[in-house]
Amino acid sequence: MAEAAEPMPEEPHSREDYIRLAKKADEDENYEEMVDRMKQVACMQDVKMTVEERSLLAVGYKNVVGTRRASWRIISTIEEKEERRGDQEKLEMIRTYKNQEIGRASCRERV
Repeated sequence: MAEAAEPMPEEPHSREDYIRLAKKADEDENYEEMVDRMKQVACMQDVKMTVEERSLLAVGYKNVVGTRRASWRIISTIEEKEERRGDQEKLEMIRTYKNQEIGRASCRERV
């Protein structure tokens, strides 16, 4: 007999819910989630974002971008090392990965 699936948690609807979840994501260092929640606040038409809300959005973006930049530097360093070694198989794999990351980053939604 199949077990009943747990009900999905209800999506937050209020500005305060999104802000609370963004702060929780910040504590958990889940910056992509933090940005997603703050983008939902930014898209609300009821009132302008407060200084605190803009700050949360900026912190989220800063950390997402910082993480990607660090990853990019690491990938580039590995690529340079493999170029010196002349390992074409690894070079091809690294370049394919880099191109996927470029595509992923450039296709992201902007606020």
